[in-house]
Amino acid sequence: MKKLILFTFVITLCSISCKDKKNISHTLDTEPKLEADGVPSQSPSVSPTVKIKPIEHATAVLEWNDITIYIDPIGGAEAFKGQKQPDLILITDIHGDHLDIETLQALNTEKAKIIAPQAVADKMPKEFTPQIDVLHNGESKERYGINIEAIPMYNLREEAKKFHEAGRGNGYVLNIGNERIYFSGDTEDIPEMRALQHIDRAFICMNLPYTMTVESAADAVLEFKPKQVYPYHYRGKPEVSDVAKFKTIVEKGDPNIQVIQLDWYPNDEY
Repeated sequence: MKKLILFTFVITLCSISCKDKKNISHTLDTEPKLEADGVPSQSPSVSPTVKIKPIEHATAVLEWNDITIYIDPIGGAEAFKGQKQPDLILITDIHGDHLDIETLQALNTEKAKIIAPQAVADKMPKEFTPQIDVLHNGESKERYGINIEAIPMYNLREEAKKFHEAGRGNGYVLNIGNERIYFSGDTEDIPEMRALQHIDRAFICMNLPYTMTVESAADAVLEFKPKQVYPYHYRGKPEVSDVAKFKTIVEKGDPNIQVIQLDWYPNDEY
């Protein structure tokens, strides 16, 4: 009889223990939660509320609360299939990998405000005029609770100054919620980039002959020290920049800067 009671007690304990373990497996996160862009939301210092989706090369979609932002939209309506209608469109420069009138006309932009430098506004059809807010280098404007700062973007090397002259295009810092997000546009490691402060996410170009070398990009990043840096706009002519080398230089120089590689060229192997 005593043996039977003891056996029953052991079975009961095992049953309770198994139930507890099962409950724990449902309540504990065994893997980091991911944002829509595939980035683990590990750092408490960076707000997880801004979702960033790479489209291609310099083109991205940002989502924050109910606001959708398109950065340099190109690729036709097909490139934005499944994306929400834009509330804000930011255009950095006049070149075809940043400004594509046909794409803007193909998209539903009826509710969108378009932030652009004067050189871009001058090339836009009149149908877009009521939507355009011109920002010059150093100016800022608030739309939908987002403060947008226009940052200079230009070339420093003599042989490259013909591509991006000072004052024509804009990089942008977006102050969204608790984050400051920087898109460099087409630029080299200019003093205005190096002087940036309190950047949470930095999207940094690096492609020759049009912008800057991997080494220059890394050196600038190590100076202004964003929490996270995303190499983008790295397809050059004819070479594709070595983003693995960029990551190595940055992480060796400052292991506190997280380098995140997204797929900016979904139709290519690199």
